[in-house]
Amino acid sequence: MASTMSLPARALTRPAGEAAARPAGDRSHIGRITVIGLGFALLLAMVLSMTTGASGASAINLILHWLGFGTDDTAALRDYAVIVNIRMPRMILGVLIGAGLAVSGLLMQGLFRNPLADPGLVGVSSGAALGAVVIIVLGGTALAPFTTALGIWSLPAAAFGGGLVTTFVLYRVATRSGQTAIATMLLAGIAIAALAGAFSGVLTYLASDNQLRDLTFWGMGSLAGATWIKVLSAGPIIFVALVVAGFLGKGLNAMTLGEATASHLGVPVQRFKRVTIVAVAAATGASVAVSGGIGFVGIVVPHLLRLVIGPDHRYLLPASALLGATFLLFCDALSRTIVAPAELPIGIVTAAFGGPFFLWILLHRRSAFAW
Repeated sequence: MASTMSLPARALTRPAGEAAARPAGDRSHIGRITVIGLGFALLLAMVLSMTTGASGASAINLILHWLGFGTDDTAALRDYAVIVNIRMPRMILGVLIGAGLAVSGLLMQGLFRNPLADPGLVGVSSGAALGAVVIIVLGGTALAPFTTALGIWSLPAAAFGGGLVTTFVLYRVATRSGQTAIATMLLAGIAIAALAGAFSGVLTYLASDNQLRDLTFWGMGSLAGATWIKVLSAGPIIFVALVVAGFLGKGLNAMTLGEATASHLGVPVQRFKRVTIVAVAAATGASVAVSGGIGFVGIVVPHLLRLVIGPDHRYLLPASALLGATFLLFCDALSRTIVAPAELPIGIVTAAFGGPFFLWILLHRRSAFAW
């Protein structure tokens, strides 16, 4: 009798610290704390985005006017126009695009099992940009039936198509027997980006003066043209892609062990890869369509979080979305204030942060990247 009762008795009398002990290397508690902290950081960044700008519009004065404490109707109308019609759609797009680009980078790194995979570095953004340029230049002529049929969704749809094709081609070229060579992926990305850039250059040459000015500013990346129409056209696509990505964490954890092992663990590998590629193309394509080329978000954010959280994608996915959105809103606030009243393209600001960080990654992982 004593022998049968000894095990549960020991379990009941086990010290609380021993019961709560975690396996060595488990950072799940750090992941949860990080996600909560980044949620608060995003709220602060959203407030900063709504209160930063060249104009003197004040959300507090507008709220006070609505509550009956303000008397200047002209100032209230100005504040309403700036905050509701300019800053709010810009803030919403910044959140969605930052989250979409960061999660896209994380998905590509998990799918390729490669720390350098990023939509902007391996040609996916260039392919999406080519689709958008085609619509901008030819949307009123040769592709008029397409743009008429899809309306405000024609630009995101074309960018999504371009991103999907380039992502699929990159995967087919760089992956063999379930393994992706770093050198092959980077060289394939350079080739894809060069081809997409060549076609975009031809279309840019054919563009009108008005289209050329739009393409020049759009090519450097900017949230300056954010409107509610752009939010309605690209926002749902990015949001759905983020929701789908949220269910891929366990599959990405299994894929880090190799496709054969992931299959043995119950992951439908081929379907999983297709879903991941479509999610990356949708988020990247829709983001590029409304903001242009914003680079380095997808490589900076996941790497920073891996240093803190570790490799568990169940926490990396929500944390990447939150930090990506926060990072882009912070860069957007800098772009609006650093040369005020003028405005820098946000792609320049993200490149200023991302370029040195990318070089740091290369310097600290030179032995892994040698071939």
